[in-house]
Amino acid sequence: MTPDNSLNILMISSTFPYPPSRGGTEIRTFNLLKYLHSHHNITLVTQRHSGVSDQDVEELRQWVSQLMVFPLPPEPGSSGVGKVGRFLNSLIKSTPPNVLYRYSQEIQTWIDQGIQQGKFDVITCEHSVNEIYIRPSYLNQVHTVVDIHSSLVGWTRNHLEMGASPNPQRDRIYLNLLLERYEKRYAAKFHDLVVTTDDDEKQFQEFNPHGQIHVIANGVDLDLFPMRSQDIDNHNLVFVGAMDASHNIDAARFFTLDVLPVLQKRYPDASFTIVGARPIPEVLDLAKYPGVTVTGGVPQVVDYLHQAQVCVTPLRSGYGIKNKTLEAMAAGVPVVASDRGLEGLAVDGSNHPLRALRANSVAEYVEAISQLFEQPNLRQQLSQNGRLLIETEYTWERAGERYEQVLLRR
Repeated sequence: MTPDNSLNILMISSTFPYPPSRGGTEIRTFNLLKYLHSHHNITLVTQRHSGVSDQDVEELRQWVSQLMVFPLPPEPGSSGVGKVGRFLNSLIKSTPPNVLYRYSQEIQTWIDQGIQQGKFDVITCEHSVNEIYIRPSYLNQVHTVVDIHSSLVGWTRNHLEMGASPNPQRDRIYLNLLLERYEKRYAAKFHDLVVTTDDDEKQFQEFNPHGQIHVIANGVDLDLFPMRSQDIDNHNLVFVGAMDASHNIDAARFFTLDVLPVLQKRYPDASFTIVGARPIPEVLDLAKYPGVTVTGGVPQVVDYLHQAQVCVTPLRSGYGIKNKTLEAMAAGVPVVASDRGLEGLAVDGSNHPLRALRANSVAEYVEAISQLFEQPNLRQQLSQNGRLLIETEYTWERAGERYEQVLLRR
């Protein structure tokens, strides 16, 4: 450790974490990096894909002590023979195909040399996909930490249970033959495992009963998501998320096709705005339904949150704490969400102030939204309680402090 008691940290993120608006992985990685940079020396190893500009690289460089950018390997071919070969290789190596295809021998050599030369006090993998660079022997050389983001076993199992998997036959094979072995194997390579929810903590306790597992939730940048200044008098609903992600696609379709028509029988002017980058054709097609708008990517998500009376998070699949729910609460927008949309959050029950309304069926969504449409005092209650929860428990500074304590453990 350096004389000023700061750490030399090697962070590995095959996902280029800038700008921190592309998705949940980028948001979490960048904000933890940003916090740690103010106290420690950060070397970031990352990979650049075609969407990363030179300006992105230069802006990210100011948040680290050293930035090492490597090329991302080309996408593997889509031929049937190639897919079969990749799957068999995955089974042999007990590693998912997307982890193998991102792997760079150049990065591995660079990391190995740094570890051998004792350059780092701690090495962190930002998302489990980066575990592939951690050799088991590192346990005896450097403090190793993996920030898992979400259990692949839990995520895949949930998608299958909810019928949201785009390829259920493939995912059942992956789950049974590959993913459990994979997560058990890589969990053993790390001194500390960081997860975002209690569900993931339980999952990894099964895989690694003696492991050091820490729950550190996501956070919100309160400057980017300020509390709205007034209640909104309309019947506009908003849903936010990357619109090329399977769980968001399913949620947008479920709400548009199943919930909204029933709600519009009570409130003919009810509208639904789907906000998020990279909408696939299946999502764009939803704009043909009455009252539905699909924006695509927008400069400031918070502007659309502030224009809505209610934010809905109608997820039926997906694991982990949801940035979209946290950001809506930070913005002071009343939230109606499913169990998945509220995962990891204490928002209702006898021991907590009411911070959001819970709904999982069509009838429950219609009833909860109707309550908010009709009751300004209830909207105000959720708005204030939700914002207070974020301010006290879910800022990136708080998450960064907790993460820093994990890194300082050794």
